[in-house]
Amino acid sequence: MFRRLALAALSCAALASPLAAQTYPERAITLVTGFAPGGSTDIASRMISERFAANIAPGGRMVVENRAGASGVVASDWLRRQAPDGHTLMLIEVSSHGIAPAALEGGTAYDPVNDFTHIGMVGTAPLILVVNPSFPGRTPTEVVTRLRNSRPEEFAYATSGVGSIPHLAVEVMALQLGTRFTHVPYRSGGLMLTAIHQGEGQFGIAVLASAAGQVRDGLVRGLAVTSRERFPSFPDIPTLNESAIPGFEMTTWNMIIGPPGMPPAVLAQVNRALAATVSEAPIRERLLSAGVSAWTGPNTPEGARDFMTAEVTKYRDVVARTGVRLQR
Repeated sequence: MFRRLALAALSCAALASPLAAQTYPERAITLVTGFAPGGSTDIASRMISERFAANIAPGGRMVVENRAGASGVVASDWLRRQAPDGHTLMLIEVSSHGIAPAALEGGTAYDPVNDFTHIGMVGTAPLILVVNPSFPGRTPTEVVTRLRNSRPEEFAYATSGVGSIPHLAVEVMALQLGTRFTHVPYRSGGLMLTAIHQGEGQFGIAVLASAAGQVRDGLVRGLAVTSRERFPSFPDIPTLNESAIPGFEMTTWNMIIGPPGMPPAVLAQVNRALAATVSEAPIRERLLSAGVSAWTGPNTPEGARDFMTAEVTKYRDVVARTGVRLQR
């Protein structure tokens, strides 16, 4: 009897995943971001959401929801407790799943590798050194020299939040320059750039996806990108490595994740839709114009999980070198 019950249970489990896929989605899908509107994750989410939903299912709907707080940590902790039915997804970046687990005292309540379903990659993006239009110096070399020769904490830099990738990037730069600056955190990349434009912070290293519009409009001066090569949509802006700080390289990325335990068939359906979305030429062009290089390699859940594992290891080392520590 017990054997028959066990076999019946296994049969039900085997059927559950295909049946879930047949009825999915049953309602609008929520795509969560961990930052306020105007930041890079918010921009990328809104650029892909319509086509992402349509590729999941004909007539599919997706709503972007901002759950800002602690550089994405609040939203990430919330996500892992949601139903794993595929109706709640999240677009993440390095701050919440690479930096915070290493920098937060006692670590995050979640494990970035084991507490989520990793669905696939959206793309990667460089950062960009930006300054207030009146900042002394016009070229990357002149500005970096001014920063290197400044008195400790003479200049204030703005970021999108404590523990964000812009925060860590400036701390890495300060370490290489042998100086210190005053940190002024904001709740999003958009607010960070407004602060630099208004002079509340003299400079910062922003995610290019957040800063592209302000750089084009001259609200802030974009001096150098942090990627290995120049970015295609800003070919005249040099890299920091080539222009002012040899060896400096730091980029961010966007990945889609879900709560742990998503049914395999639903996971496969969402992964196929994501891969199709970021392969569409109009989406790739929109992302590129905004400062994001759409993912080009294999785009599988297994690959996304492996990528996350490597990023956690990398940023554990970077956080240790800079000494960045986050308070609860």
